[in-house]
Amino acid sequence: MAARALGLVIVSVFSTWLAIRLTPPQHVSVGGQTVRLSVTGPWADWTGPGTLVLFGQDIPTAVAFHGPLRPRLTLTEIRFGRELDELVREPDGSIAEVGRRLAEGWFRYALWQSVVAAGIALVILLTVAVLRRLSVRSAAAVACAGMLLVGGLNATGYLVLANDTPRVLRSVESLEDLVGRAPPARLPPPEGPVAQDVRLVVLGDSTAAGSGNGPLEDATAEDRACRRSSDAFSEYIERLRDRRVLNLACAGATIREGLLGARTVGGTTVPPQLSELRRAPEASAVTVSIGANDVRWAALTRLCTTQPRCGDRATDTFFDAQLARFSLDYRELLRHLAAIPGSPRVVVTEYYDPFGERADCLREEGITTDKARVLRSYLTELNTVLREGAEAAGFSTARPDFTGHGLCSSQPYVRGPAEQAPLHPTATGQLAIALAVQRALLEPPPALTGTRMPLSG
Repeated sequence: MAARALGLVIVSVFSTWLAIRLTPPQHVSVGGQTVRLSVTGPWADWTGPGTLVLFGQDIPTAVAFHGPLRPRLTLTEIRFGRELDELVREPDGSIAEVGRRLAEGWFRYALWQSVVAAGIALVILLTVAVLRRLSVRSAAAVACAGMLLVGGLNATGYLVLANDTPRVLRSVESLEDLVGRAPPARLPPPEGPVAQDVRLVVLGDSTAAGSGNGPLEDATAEDRACRRSSDAFSEYIERLRDRRVLNLACAGATIREGLLGARTVGGTTVPPQLSELRRAPEASAVTVSIGANDVRWAALTRLCTTQPRCGDRATDTFFDAQLARFSLDYRELLRHLAAIPGSPRVVVTEYYDPFGERADCLREEGITTDKARVLRSYLTELNTVLREGAEAAGFSTARPDFTGHGLCSSQPYVRGPAEQAPLHPTATGQLAIALAVQRALLEPPPALTGTRMPLSG
């Protein structure tokens, strides 16, 4: 009897654990937005965050949940304008019952997961009964006992140990409630004069600024502070398209300090690039190159050069945390880009691979082939976030092709470690980026996942 009871407990626990992994997420739709709700766990600690999945990145929620089972919320079908930062308002202006619908999704998932667990347990117990040649009465008794045990285990998990989860979900009114961020501040008005006849505006960091290449003629103090170059890809696009291009990119820029906020460089205050973008009301296209500074790519590279190996748990954890934070900032940037008057075409530029397949010439710099492979994997993850976010917003992406022109090739498109602005594109590399952007601009725009509308409020 003791062995049979222990067997029932083991089957029930296994069935519940497997059901958590097999039960499909519940879709919760609010105002045209979709959230896939499932469960993460079981967790050993009593209290902790749930999980928010944005552009493929797992982000711990700011709100805590009690119990071993906690919600996992995957944001899909992100529509900008009237979008997930409000999750969403009803036509009369009142907050939609987001929390109520999330709580309903939690209950639906709990119900389905319990049914799936019961089905798994029933199959296992009936199989054991057949193999052991139990009588029909004994098999029925074992099956009933297993069903009761599985039901009790799930009821305990959801209704007792996680009984406050529906209450916490009902309190959610916005994405900011989940991630603990204040609503974004309004952008200041542009400071400079109207840029007439500009058809393309370039936003971004040192890659877009062209840092490390030849300086601009008649450069302003801001151009020098931002290290903008006459060999930036914006200059090549201007020649390719025979249209005026305004390059607002600035070395060291991040989304928070550079695109959405002002940046002070060498005593020069550079206004937010998104604000200055509005100086070009006739622009029909915008390119964005951002992310490397946000995830502290330069610091990761330096760390890899000084450590015996790269890609250990500490390095991976650091990068994952930076990438999760960037995902939230990137979402905010996409909101602003979607709200640009006139809805210009937006192209997000992915990052190039500076190393290529060979890294033997970098051994003295502390970069081995294995380290280069790890750093390349970090860039791949960053590019995945850039691409998924752009697709969610209905924007295009451009991926520069540096194949065969890594640092150790005979004709590198990237500046060496001893040069100014190491790992940045050379003039030829900038031309490769310009060609990638040009191709993206010539292709039909991707189908929108939602309607671009001005930001409300």
